[in-house]
Amino acid sequence: MTKTLPKLVLSASRDIPFSQLVLSQKNVRRVKAGLSIEDLAEDIYRRTLLQSINVRPLLDADGKETGMFEVPAGGRRFRALELLVKTKRMAKDQPVPCVVREAGIAEEDSLAENVMRVALHPLDQFRAFSALIEAGLSEEDIAARFFVSVSTVRQRLRLASVSPTLLEIYGEDGITLEQLMAFSVTDNHARQEQVWEQVNQGHHVPAYHIRRLLTEDAISASDRRVRFIGIDAYTEAGGYVMRDLFSSDEDGWLQDPALVELLVSEKLSELAQEIGAEGWKWVEAAVDLPYGCERGKRRIVGTTVPLTDDEQARRDVLVEEYDRIGDDYGDGSDLPDEVDARLTEIDAELTALNSRPTVYDPDDMVRAGVFISLTHDGRLRIDRGYVRPEDEPVAEGQNDGAHETNPDMSDGATVTVAGQAAPIGGDDDEDEAIKPLPDRLVSELTAERTLALRDALANAPQAAFLALLHALVLAVFRPHGTHGCVQIGVTQAWLGNVAPNLRESVWSQSIQARHENWGERLPDEPQPLWDALAAMPQDEQMALLAHCVSQGVNALFEPSKSYDGRISAHGVAQRIAAADALAAVVGLDMAEAGWTPTVDNYLGRVTKPRIIEAVREAKGDATAALIEHLKKGDMAREAERLLGGTGWLPEPLRLPVIEANEADIADLPDFLADDAEQADADDAFAIAAE
Repeated sequence: MTKTLPKLVLSASRDIPFSQLVLSQKNVRRVKAGLSIEDLAEDIYRRTLLQSINVRPLLDADGKETGMFEVPAGGRRFRALELLVKTKRMAKDQPVPCVVREAGIAEEDSLAENVMRVALHPLDQFRAFSALIEAGLSEEDIAARFFVSVSTVRQRLRLASVSPTLLEIYGEDGITLEQLMAFSVTDNHARQEQVWEQVNQGHHVPAYHIRRLLTEDAISASDRRVRFIGIDAYTEAGGYVMRDLFSSDEDGWLQDPALVELLVSEKLSELAQEIGAEGWKWVEAAVDLPYGCERGKRRIVGTTVPLTDDEQARRDVLVEEYDRIGDDYGDGSDLPDEVDARLTEIDAELTALNSRPTVYDPDDMVRAGVFISLTHDGRLRIDRGYVRPEDEPVAEGQNDGAHETNPDMSDGATVTVAGQAAPIGGDDDEDEAIKPLPDRLVSELTAERTLALRDALANAPQAAFLALLHALVLAVFRPHGTHGCVQIGVTQAWLGNVAPNLRESVWSQSIQARHENWGERLPDEPQPLWDALAAMPQDEQMALLAHCVSQGVNALFEPSKSYDGRISAHGVAQRIAAADALAAVVGLDMAEAGWTPTVDNYLGRVTKPRIIEAVREAKGDATAALIEHLKKGDMAREAERLLGGTGWLPEPLRLPVIEANEADIADLPDFLADDAEQADADDAFAIAAE
């Protein structure tokens, strides 16, 4: 005969006046967490008590009931009700719904009530918030009623943009909340489901990888073009910004690249028109002008407008006040808010006074022009006062030629506005063999090295003198022999757009500043220039010589693509070897000079074996093994993090150890191996043809 299980008998429920309740010392909750008592009281006052309080009869020393009841479970609700009584928003004898327990242990009841409950699932929270929105409540109302931030409400409501299929998978714990939030970057449910099918086979797919796949054709809000035009201008023009639950109003991805390019071009054109109206002959504007666009053009010098008497007096007063505050709080103590605000005002006013405009001679302006481009952070870079050789003044009586005019500009200036250079695609070759570096990548790396080498040589006058002497000796005694890397003439290698943002590199800025400093000091006419050079101290002569010699440095790798390029291949090899020797003399370490491998400049441009090899060389086999399973994009990003601060360099940027004579070109570096093999093949072909 089957034994019958006893039937469950629930504890009795009854209304007990609040004045008969006392808080039990057997409540297991000791640490304050979650909603504050004040907020809970506000919620009960608005909604009344939604959950009964667990109580037990309070017994006297003889074990008899006293008519009072202790609260071992539900202490926070008791304190909230107590606060309502103290603030006279609830009567002290208000009946409170209670569940009366007599059996069991009080501490066990308290523990069970706190442990057994489960927090609301975010998906259920989203559905509840959505229902409240449909009922007419605003996001602010919901946030106030449930004591959460408005951003939390908006984040949950953003889940409405996620495919119902993915929401269902999330409800079954098939996808994490972080992953689901990444899908909210777009409202395209079909694309969301397509990406999920693509990535859901992996063991762990990070949210940033999902977000990247969904935004691969969009432009990040941090892009310099977006910073230049502003997100508001883009949205006002009808553009759509994708954002996920992690994004603020300043973040996101712009879904219409063509519209971005159009707005950038229009804004650059408007700025060019405004600047051209100052009286310049031409204006050339682009997102990224080629390195060396100023080459061969004379820079005219303007005059800085001096301060007026009133402005100078105001500046003196501000400086005096600034110094006085500095003396009063020079002990390092925290500044009062009003003092800190005043210092900010003084600093802003002094900056405005010290930023004096530059005035140019109108006769010079009609021959000169302006370059306009964007810096890496989207700020405008304006370089005024460059005169092309064909616009230089000619002798009296000769026709100096008429320049083309733009009918849209009142001053007749010619405006050229160019778009941004197309991005360079990466090689996603999954072959495990380590292949030679792509020619284009080597060209970019050696272009940066050429600039760095020029800058280093300009700061090493003795090395520049030796380089000059070496080049002259080669030209006189070995005109048909070994080629050096210092091209005296001075002939400058055209770097142009070999690598992106060359004009913004630290080496380019150093070279340009030095060049402009010397240009302002040197006379234009031959005889005064000769006299000025002769009067210079020897150290200044050497510094000027170093700067001039450095402009002839060419350490650029230029791949040979034609049959008779066999001579170029050997010439490039000799040039690179000479550049290595020169780099050793000046002690150029590209890592110490500021170059570091990133996804954009190296890691995203080479194969996976190359990435693994780089990490292995810098961090060892164990670290390299940690990224071998990653896809290429993720591997490149992780490698960028791992290689940061290690000083690792790809072979074209390394400082070699020179053990043999520079003229003896023996073993070539790997990145020149293909050219050397091609040159040998060309030699063999030529001999066979004979």
